[in-house]
Amino acid sequence: MSKRQQSQGCRPMLRRTFLFLTGIALARVLADYFAIAQNRDSFLTLAGKLWQKSLAFLSKKQSDGTPQPLPNNPLVKSGKTPQLLPNNPIVKSPKTPQPNVTNSPVVQSQNPIIRRSAKQAKPVEVKSQTVADASFYLTTIDLADPEIYITIGLANNAALANNSKLTAGDEPFENMVERYQAAVVANGTFFGKDEQKSVLGNMVSAGKFLKYSRWENYGTTLGIKAGNQLEMVTARIEGKPDWSQHWFSLTCGPRLVKGGKVWLSPLSEGFKDSHVLGVGSRTAIGFPASRDKLFLVTFLDSLSLEAEAKVMLAIGCFEAMNLDGGASVGLAHQGQILLPAGRNLTNVLVIYDKEYPAPATLKQSWERFQKVSRPTPDKSVFFD
Repeated sequence: MSKRQQSQGCRPMLRRTFLFLTGIALARVLADYFAIAQNRDSFLTLAGKLWQKSLAFLSKKQSDGTPQPLPNNPLVKSGKTPQLLPNNPIVKSPKTPQPNVTNSPVVQSQNPIIRRSAKQAKPVEVKSQTVADASFYLTTIDLADPEIYITIGLANNAALANNSKLTAGDEPFENMVERYQAAVVANGTFFGKDEQKSVLGNMVSAGKFLKYSRWENYGTTLGIKAGNQLEMVTARIEGKPDWSQHWFSLTCGPRLVKGGKVWLSPLSEGFKDSHVLGVGSRTAIGFPASRDKLFLVTFLDSLSLEAEAKVMLAIGCFEAMNLDGGASVGLAHQGQILLPAGRNLTNVLVIYDKEYPAPATLKQSWERFQKVSRPTPDKSVFFD
């Protein structure tokens, strides 16, 4: 064999040897780097931000900035016989046309501070409505009312929400209604089907973390900040919310209305369950452009996300998101169960008013939060 042929035969072997040795050296450097917990956290945080931006870019590219509605828009009459409200029967109204968003633009407000006024407090309003053939109970939560407070109740009166490390189990809806003695009690956010029944999404109530995970990065969050400032944030599209600034915070989804328009992109939010994406019983929450109240809507019919979003838009929501649904849907008003939940629950929304007053501790937590107090997660319990 000539020297030239020998030289040509050695080159590939030398390249492979060089790459092999380089790989070993790089592996050792990375092993030393990731052996330090702070470096691991920094890397994962950076990777999470890059992932968020990638999803946001793909979602924007696929939908040209406005996610397209899901293909079907069914609404199925459930055949349920809801408990009628006193002097407020459900009346089927003529089909209500959808508002023309193009001709009636809504101007984004600057997240105003809504102060509790000195006006006379009123009971929480719960009424029956029908819009676009969809029947529902509409609960209006006036943030300026001096006696109306919204909080989260946990199963078995637990202090912390179910997570991967601990669980208080679940509880019949009627038991929770009896215990909290509130003006309105309704189902809250999703929870797992495993033994832990872990609540999905970070959760803050009365200025205290009930559940916190630094890895939380899905769905949409409704937050109430100091001064009753409302915000709704979709993590993978807009970046994670700052839960430490929330007096009340609930993460669920998918997002239904954004900036006064129907906005549906459940896959980019991380939702894949057919029970969420298909047709089913639903609950939603949202607020108008004035941001001075919350609308909690408990549907009596099974419907798609698109149909749900259109109803939320029609009743005046500028921002809105879906809550837990299916067998979890439950609603009680002044101790009377209007819609019983079809299974035990781990968490509920609890609303107090002048006739069903909030506990003194809840009012005190609100006052403290307005001044200086902010929730801080306990790493030993919440980081998972």
